[in-house]
This record gives sequence, structure tokens and C-alpha cells, in this order.
Amino acid sequence: MIREGRQGDLQEIRGKLDQIDRQFVELLEERLDLCGQVAADKIKTGKAVFDKEREQQKLASVRAMAGNEFNARAAEELFTQLMTISRRLQYQIIEEHGKKIETGFTMVDSLKKDQIKVVYQGVEGAYSHAAAMQYFGDDVDAYHVKTWEDAMDDVESGKADYAVIPIENSSAGAVVDNYDLLIKHHIVIVAETCVAVDHALLGLPKAELTDVERVYSHPQALMQCSQYLNARKDWQQISVENTAVAAKKIIEDQDIHQVAVASQTAGKLYGLKVLAASINHNRNNTTRFLILAKEQVYRKEAEKISICFELPHKSGSLYNMLGNFIYNGVNMRMIESRPILGRNWEYRFFVDIEGNLSDPFIQNALKSVSEEAANMRILGNY
Repeated sequence: MIREGRQGDLQEIRGKLDQIDRQFVELLEERLDLCGQVAADKIKTGKAVFDKEREQQKLASVRAMAGNEFNARAAEELFTQLMTISRRLQYQIIEEHGKKIETGFTMVDSLKKDQIKVVYQGVEGAYSHAAAMQYFGDDVDAYHVKTWEDAMDDVESGKADYAVIPIENSSAGAVVDNYDLLIKHHIVIVAETCVAVDHALLGLPKAELTDVERVYSHPQALMQCSQYLNARKDWQQISVENTAVAAKKIIEDQDIHQVAVASQTAGKLYGLKVLAASINHNRNNTTRFLILAKEQVYRKEAEKISICFELPHKSGSLYNMLGNFIYNGVNMRMIESRPILGRNWEYRFFVDIEGNLSDPFIQNALKSVSEEAANMRILGNY
């Protein structure tokens, strides 16, 4: 039973806690000094910082020292954090002695933009086409393929210098299939560009709103215009590969009852009539496109890094991993998870952080993640 104490007793207890805390800090500093000596030894021997077996033995040992189950769990949690701090100190010391992570990337002043071929998915007039022109200029030598994977294949094989693919929309979220494709292909992100989304309802020149029965577009475009479209209960919504593909279908089919959700640029290209302009409910809607290349390069002014890594379905695993960014003062912009095919309850995490691969704090954070996570990969610095 817990005895109810008086105010004087509480002050006495707090005084004892303060004394213990001072001892804690003194012992922590002593422990960290010893960890620094461990790092010095590992620099000489080349031994890895992260020793999973040793840490599991230590956790089992401290649990056994505790007097009850609650205290055992508390000791395990405390020492888990102590060993995490120890590793981060060791990574920092090792990085300061020139033992940097081998990224495989080379810094360049700028990306090549002359005499290049750029591939995008869809057809002319698609938002991917607009993104290619926005980044490389209106005169870029660009061509289209049917799928996003076709575009990545062409870069990987050397047929194209760059591919332009969507990765995220401000209202519809991530294009998750493209995250999976980034892992499958040996290509890297070298730049990004954002295109404002402004969807229109496009029909044949003689069509009117009263004629509409079927609406074609990409699933995300339909989602982005859901408030407008769902209010028309008698309209059938049909998904196709691309907004521009939808526009092209309308002009090819010559069916007055069919319309497309696409950009007004696509409407002009295919000679369609704007039946309703700006039907997407989010007027600040933007799609982020990645510029992909085969060569592992990054510009010296690059300020964002995309990585991915795998973690087991275990309590605290993601928390401990993200701590490597916090401890090094690295700001995280985005995190996305994807299940790993064929491995139940294991996940691959995609993370965007701020920084440049030449930054020592970035080097330290990435080295920590690479040693503690499975299959860490740098997707690009841009």
C-alpha cells in the first residue's frame, strides 16, 4: 500500500530524487566516456557499431536484476535508450575519424539538359508531359510510353536520359505503385518539379452538360474532382491510365455522351470543349513529379534526400530508427510505408529528409540507419 505523505515528506522525497538524478547524470557521463573508448577500439578493428546479440544479452541481464515485472520492463526500456545513445555517439566519433558511409553518389555542379531524351507515361497533354516541359523546357526531346515501369525501363536501359513520374499529390496522397517501382529499378532521383492541377470537364465540340453519361479519367483525377462528380448521381465514372488518355478517347470515340477529366491544355491539344472549368475541389492541388536518371549523381546545392529501409514488425523499431535523424538534428519531411511482398508483417519505409550527402550530420545519420536497418538504400539527393 502506498502511504499518503505530508508536504514535508514530499519535499524530502524530491530532494532524494534530485540527489539520485545527479548520480544518474554523473554515471551517464562516465558511461558515455567508456563508449567513446569502445568507438576508438572499433575504429582500429573495423568492427561494426551495432552488435544485436550483445545488446539482447545486456537487456536480458538488466531485466534479471529487477525486483518485479514492472521494474524489469522499466529497466529494459531505459537501457534500450542508453544503448541507442551509445551507438549514436560511436557513429559520430567514427565519422569524425573519416569512416564515412559509402553512398556511391557523385556531386556535380548541374544536371545535363542539352541533347537529352526524356520519357514520360501517358500521351501528349498529360500532366507528366507538362512536368517534363516545365523542368526541361518546352523544346525538350520528350516521348511517351504506356506505363510508369516502361519509363523506368527506358532510363535503366539507356534509351532515355531521364524519366518523369508522379510520386505524390497534395489531395490524393502518394502514388504508392511508383514507390515499389523505385525499389525494383536501379535508377535514382536527381530532381523534382511540382505542377499545379487544374482539372476541367472536356467533351466533344457539340456536347452539353445535359448529354453527359460517362466520365473517363485517371483514378486520382476522379478522386480530386469527387465533390463535383459525385453530385451527378447518374454519371458513370470510369478509370483509365491517364488524364490525357481520357481526353484522347473522347475525340477518338466521337460519342457525345462521353467526357473526360483532364487539363485544359489537353483539351486544346485534342480539340475538345470545356464543359466545366476547375472542377477539382482543392484549388491548391499540386502533383509532385520525380526526375529519374541512371547515373548516381547529386547537385551540390541539393537539399532533400530520399531513402528507404526495412524494419521488422516489432514494438519500438521505427521509433528507434527515426531517433537517428532527431539525434543528428536532421529534419524529416515525409514518411511512407509499404508492405514487403512475401514477408508478412514486415514493412519498407520511404523517408524524405532535409540535407546534402556531403553534410557530416547527414553522413552520421545515414551510417546509423544503414547499420541498424535492413537493406537501407539512398534513392537520391536533389
